Amino acid sequence: MIELRGVCFGYTSPAEVLDDVSLVLEPGLTLLLGPNGCGKSTLLKIAAGVEKPRRGVARVGGHDLWQEEVSARRELAYLPEHPDLTPYASVRDVLALVCGLRGEPPERAEAALEWVGLQGLGGRTIRELSKGQRRRATLAAARIGHPGCLLLDEPLEGMDRVSRHRLVGWVRERLDAGALALVVTQEFEALAPLATRALTVRRRRCEIVEPLPPIGPERDAVLERLARGDAAG
Repeated sequence: MIELRGVCFGYTSPAEVLDDVSLVLEPGLTLLLGPNGCGKSTLLKIAAGVEKPRRGVARVGGHDLWQEEVSARRELAYLPEHPDLTPYASVRDVLALVCGLRGEPPERAEAALEWVGLQGLGGRTIRELSKGQRRRATLAAARIGHPGCLLLDEPLEGMDRVSRHRLVGWVRERLDAGALALVVTQEFEALAPLATRALTVRRRRCEIVEPLPPIGPERDAVLERLARGDAAG
């Protein structure tokens, strides 16, 4: 469960981006939609503990992200839109650290690399990877273990057909295991059939649509309106 209570956030003022946001997300897939600049990625970063609210509280699994960091972040798998990994560490070193944090044996790192098509590149430093390879390395890190809370920012962007299929399959697998997924995306079509609810940010507040209409044209229309920044209707 992700819980935000009275969250305000801004880069130049306390509530410039989000103003008094309160919501509770239960297991299932939540699509976080809206036009560029509305605050989607900021909201995801707050849920991931990357940005700290100016005011209010963010909890994961009942644990405060900034007061009970180890417990709150243990189940998190965060995939940022722009991977920011330490440039001089090897890919294998980064994944070994993630294995340690999630209590997984080191060999899981090699399996994760193979899953994203980076087998044989574990010894390279992050700075030696292309932009696309860095993104896949970050996805490999997210997949290690059995995270119960997936926070994914534009996970399908720049992915080839095979990688998209694998990623959607992984999300489905985690959802079937009872996980929560919060996904920022402009390309919602591949994930729309899996969605439980949709969320958007309008006028610095969050609006949620739950439950979504059944799979079909009505659901697609609701998601399209939210992606454009319109009210769900």
